[in-house]
Amino acid sequence: LHSLLFFMLGIASVIAALKYTIGENAYGYSGLGDVFVFLFFGLLSVLGSYYLLDHQMVWDLLLPASTIGFLSMAVLNLNNMRDIKNDAKNNKNTLVVSLGSSKAKIYHYVLICLAVLLTLLYSIINDHSIRQLIYVIAFLPLIINLVTVYKNKEPKLLDSELKKVALSTFSFALLFGFFH
Repeated sequence: LHSLLFFMLGIASVIAALKYTIGENAYGYSGLGDVFVFLFFGLLSVLGSYYLLDHQMVWDLLLPASTIGFLSMAVLNLNNMRDIKNDAKNNKNTLVVSLGSSKAKIYHYVLICLAVLLTLLYSIINDHSIRQLIYVIAFLPLIINLVTVYKNKEPKLLDSELKKVALSTFSFALLFGFFH
C-alpha cells in the first residue's frame, strides 16, 4: 500500500513539474506556481519523507514542513522578481507580475518571516535542549537577504540572493533534520 501511495505521489510530482511551464495552461504562468511549490517542496517532501521512514504522520511537523515550503516559495519569488520585466513582456503572469515589484518584496518578507516564526514555534512546543536550536545559524543569511531585497532597484542583481535563500533552505533542512 505504501509503495503504491508513494509511486502515485511521485507521478503527481512529475506531472506537476511538467505542467509548471509546459502547455497552454501552465500554472507557473498563471500565478499558481507558489501554491504548488509549497505543496510539493514543503508539505509533500517533508511529511512524505517522514512518513516513508517512520510510517506515521506527526502533525506538528506541519510547522517545519511549512518552513521548507515558505523558503522554497521565497526562492521562486526571487526568481520571478529577477525575471519580472521579461515575464511581463512575454505574458507570463507569475504572482510577481501580478503583484508588482514593491508588493512582491513585501510578499518575500512575509515568506521569510513566516518560515522563521513557524520553526521557532515548533521549537517552543517540542525542543528539550538548546542544541536543537542550531538551525538558527541557517537563518542568519536570510537577514542579509531581506536587507538586500529591500534596497534592490535592479531585478537582475537578485541572482546571488537566489543562491543565498536556496543554500539557507538546504542548511536549515540539514541542521534541523540532524538535531531533531
